[in-house]
Amino acid sequence: MKCFSRLLPLMAFMAALQAQTPAIVPGGALNGASFTKGQGVAGGSLVSIFGTELAGGLTQNDTVPLSTALSNVSVTFNNVPAGLYFVSPTQINAQVPWDVLPAGVSSGSVNVVVTRNGTASPPEPVSILPAAPGIFYLPDAGGWAIAINSDGSLAAPLNSIPGIATHPANAGDGLAILATGLGAVDSPIADGANSLDKLRNTVVKPVVLVAGVSAPVAFSGLSPQFPGVNQVNFSVPSGIAAGTVPLQLQAGGITTTDAVKIALQ
Repeated sequence: MKCFSRLLPLMAFMAALQAQTPAIVPGGALNGASFTKGQGVAGGSLVSIFGTELAGGLTQNDTVPLSTALSNVSVTFNNVPAGLYFVSPTQINAQVPWDVLPAGVSSGSVNVVVTRNGTASPPEPVSILPAAPGIFYLPDAGGWAIAINSDGSLAAPLNSIPGIATHPANAGDGLAILATGLGAVDSPIADGANSLDKLRNTVVKPVVLVAGVSAPVAFSGLSPQFPGVNQVNFSVPSGIAAGTVPLQLQAGGITTTDAVKIALQ
């Protein structure tokens, strides 16, 4: 009995250690804007990684370039460190490294690993695609897109989102979408860096669909302020009935969900 009692602290330690081993759920590395399951992600884009025991608590990054370690938690894609937006026990938001694939290779599978306090998760495969777009939106507030009017408000019904200025857009208005996953840009940029130094255009210009109608695109590139975030400027086409309509992006053979909305008047 004495020998068994001496083992109890060791057993408790081993159980605690096992409980803190991070694990990514199968298929748990998703586009950080759309959370689309079963779809790959693009180099340079934001991803949300879902799992268990990923971190001891919530820690947010407050630096640019993004740090590659927060509260002793790090993420790698094929052993390349990723910049982190935040870590928490069940979700990590990170930027896929731009050059995660070998030079000249535009698609392939890589392994994502979360390391917490020196303990690594089992690797989880994720497909890297040339483009895998997703529009940032507010799923818990009506599905309104982060589609910004010229006055800084969102293109949603008036007073529809508490604490955020909103009003519907008109035909001909210019809107700016925040998105991620539009792929390579025309000027190199470091992992985790923002694009305040210059405008960087996406190599492939996406198609913007408003209620299924193609809209004129004036700019598609990196958002100046936010690492890994795309900005797409477009004009609302004429001839679309007023009301709530779907807003979609097409790039790399992928069309984003029609659950993302804007309001027109």
